[in-house]
Amino acid sequence: MAKRVKSSDEPTEVLSRHIERIRETLLEFQPFLSRRKVTASLEAFDEQAEEVLSETFGGASEELEAYHYAKLGEAGIIPEEAQEAGTHNLDRESLHQRKQVLESCLAQLDLKKTARAGRDWRKTVGERIDGRTVAEFMSSEVRSVHKSASIKEAGRLLQKWRIGSLLVDDGSRYIGIITDTDLSRKAVAKGLDPNATTVLSCMSKAVVTIEDSEPLMEALKLMKKESIRHLPVTEDGTIIGVLSVGDLLRAYEKVLEL
Repeated sequence: MAKRVKSSDEPTEVLSRHIERIRETLLEFQPFLSRRKVTASLEAFDEQAEEVLSETFGGASEELEAYHYAKLGEAGIIPEEAQEAGTHNLDRESLHQRKQVLESCLAQLDLKKTARAGRDWRKTVGERIDGRTVAEFMSSEVRSVHKSASIKEAGRLLQKWRIGSLLVDDGSRYIGIITDTDLSRKAVAKGLDPNATTVLSCMSKAVVTIEDSEPLMEALKLMKKESIRHLPVTEDGTIIGVLSVGDLLRAYEKVLEL
């Protein structure tokens, strides 16, 4: 029959209580290791420790079984004649084994709590961001540059407006987008003349957009899928703003402050 163990999905506050009880148990165990005279009963302590482990990990858990074995120490595997000859300090060894089991249980619970706290944090962020739309966090200023402008001019505009992308127009419609990454990878890295090279030769022609009513998480997924950092936002097909990675970071900061 498979051993029944406690669920690893216990809430963080429950794990904290388990951790505190194990720590208290370890503190109560210290006098037995100090070699000083102990008034408490080791048998009573074992009973208490086993109760704590049973409630924490389950009545048929490996942790409880390990503690049962620790009580025996090496007495269960060393021949009786060796024990009688005093070649092993069995009582002392058994005490240390008890301590090792309890410390191992504490480390295991601490690890679970850390992992659980991480999952809870991600869940909290997801719940808070759920339902928030692109329109709430996009930049409503649409900045653009003509396709025939030089990349030097494009760079000057990016710096002037402190933005990371410009839509590219042909005088009547948007035909592409150029970003600070495009300038560095397609122009600077190739040693192109910034005065003679036009925006048209360095821009990204495919303009990926998203409607302003879409959930913010959909924008994040789309940016990840297309490997882009700037996403033009539309309303009924007309570009009305831009959502950047920076906007997404500010969105997460805002919802975490709520």
